[in-house]
Amino acid sequence: VQLQAYGGGLVQAGGSLRLSCAASGRPISRYHMAWFRQAPGKEREFVAGINWSDTNTYYTDSVKGRFTISRDNAKNTVYLQMNSLKPEDTAVYSCAATANSIYGSITYRGRTTLYDYWGQGTLVTVSS
Repeated sequence: VQLQAYGGGLVQAGGSLRLSCAASGRPISRYHMAWFRQAPGKEREFVAGINWSDTNTYYTDSVKGRFTISRDNAKNTVYLQMNSLKPEDTAVYSCAATANSIYGSITYRGRTTLYDYWGQGTLVTVSS
């Protein structure tokens, strides 16, 4: 699976952006998908995830209520709607895919090593 993330940019605090992750090569319908981000000088962190059947979504605490992950298997695309953006959301955002069933465990879902496929990142900059 090849993943291509796009939609980043510069936005003022309180604004919104929608990131897209377009997949090619294989249908993503059987993959659990996730968004990660990496801020300058920090480790990559899990932001949001959605399971293959689109029945469960997961978020890190800092984005709950502000970000929404969704998927459109017909378009082979995953989205991250980001509202009420804050300067601390500034980071490079990447999408990732895994078929590993232990994705259901919170212990493993946030680990980058769980994911088999990664897209290149898209930069989100939130100004204060």
